[in-house]
Amino acid sequence: MGDSGKADTLLGQIPAGARKGSAPVHLWNPAFCGDIDMRIARDGTWYYMGTPIGREAMVRLFSSIIRRDGDDYFLVTPVEKVGIQVDDAPFVAIGLAVSGTGEQQVLSFVTQVGDQVQAGHEHPLRFDSDPLSGEPSPYVHVRANLEALILRSVFYQLAELAVAHEVDEVPWLGVWSAGVFFPICRA
Repeated sequence: MGDSGKADTLLGQIPAGARKGSAPVHLWNPAFCGDIDMRIARDGTWYYMGTPIGREAMVRLFSSIIRRDGDDYFLVTPVEKVGIQVDDAPFVAIGLAVSGTGEQQVLSFVTQVGDQVQAGHEHPLRFDSDPLSGEPSPYVHVRANLEALILRSVFYQLAELAVAHEVDEVPWLGVWSAGVFFPICRA
């Protein structure tokens, strides 16, 4: 079966109840059926056979069945598992809402596919540097081994919220969310 047939059949294999929110892909262990020509670019754009997927509903549906095993990404249904390419992270955090202040502050993120998470113990923030440019690469955990790259404008909002706090007697600049301090850089 060619790539176009695989992508089309994936949609029909998802149980109707799984089409809202993420599917229980962690419970599904179908046979690996090979890779398809699908890629998620660093900016969150989904491509199929080199062409951007323009239907938002289709992107949201595919995003509900993505799974990461080790360093590899897959689209998984109850009967089929296909490999896809992800340039950086499968999601992009495009919005930030802030409530509360200080250690009681809560940071809520929304991704390009509509996932909403509150940073905290279950959804930690992570700050790396891009190995090529040296620029910050901030991430928020979305679900089951999947992260969202935080959009640059959203990262600037986080930077404005940064406060000094000591971690293991080392001064850091970082942000609080749901009682957890997330270090961004040394103070």
